[in-house]
Amino acid sequence: MRIAFMGTPDFSVPAYDALRAAGHEIACVYTQPPRPAGRGQKERPSPVHARADADGIEVRTPRTLKDEDAQAAFRALGLDAAVVVAYGLILPKPILDAPRRGCINIHASLLPRWRGAAPIHRALLAGDAETGVTIMQIDEGLDTGPELLREAVPIGPDTTTGDLHDTLAELGGRLIVAGLAGLEDGSIVPVPQPDEGATYAAKIERGEERIDWAQPVEVVERHIRGFAPWPGAWSELDGERVKVLAAEIADGAGTPGTVLDDRLTVACGSGALRLIRVQRAGKSVMDADAFLRGSPVGKGAHFA
Repeated sequence: MRIAFMGTPDFSVPAYDALRAAGHEIACVYTQPPRPAGRGQKERPSPVHARADADGIEVRTPRTLKDEDAQAAFRALGLDAAVVVAYGLILPKPILDAPRRGCINIHASLLPRWRGAAPIHRALLAGDAETGVTIMQIDEGLDTGPELLREAVPIGPDTTTGDLHDTLAELGGRLIVAGLAGLEDGSIVPVPQPDEGATYAAKIERGEERIDWAQPVEVVERHIRGFAPWPGAWSELDGERVKVLAAEIADGAGTPGTVLDDRLTVACGSGALRLIRVQRAGKSVMDADAFLRGSPVGKGAHFA
């Protein structure tokens, strides 16, 4: 099929690669414009942009698709379909209607649960037992279009957002190839989403990753995994922000946030967590033993 690929972050790249490997013609890539990044704040193209450049594929970075010129340029591509995965722009109706088979989205949840911007984080933070990928046709609603395919992935007791990100990105690449093939040969018929069970995965707000030690230990541990490795759950120790990238449930009890021993065991609202991997501001991630050698933290210290 002749398609446009519309995606931006690392999560989108496996789908792009899978479509190329399957022999689809990518007529054009749409992605977010380059953004300042790094210490020098030099503009850096998105991961999808960089991959398409390396393959010699035309890249477009419109800031909106609402104007008529952008819509006319999209229609002129003569597409069979557009594949959309974490693109970052709303697609207006003229864009949705332009490809022969419509615009097909790879969404990182089992819709209708976790419609919206942050489905991976929200599934982990909520304590879901599973999540997955849904391939859906995009309509004018928020992740409300009919489904083509879905596949579930279990969320284990040690699963992090980073783990799910990588697993679901690869799964999305596999499913989009199967979904396009089934759509084209008629073996897959889009099925309307049910309204029952719909939830909204709001984007992660600044400060939301701060650890609330007054919560039960299971909630705090899940919070840490839900923000690992990015943006990173954090707490303050002696006025310095410390990220916690991994922790395990341990024996102990005390005032929430209080360090209970010399091994970075911290009291929660109920129970306690032993911190396993941490990161001081401006420093590399390190295990707890290395952290303690450089910054001794004794019993009675307090995380806030």
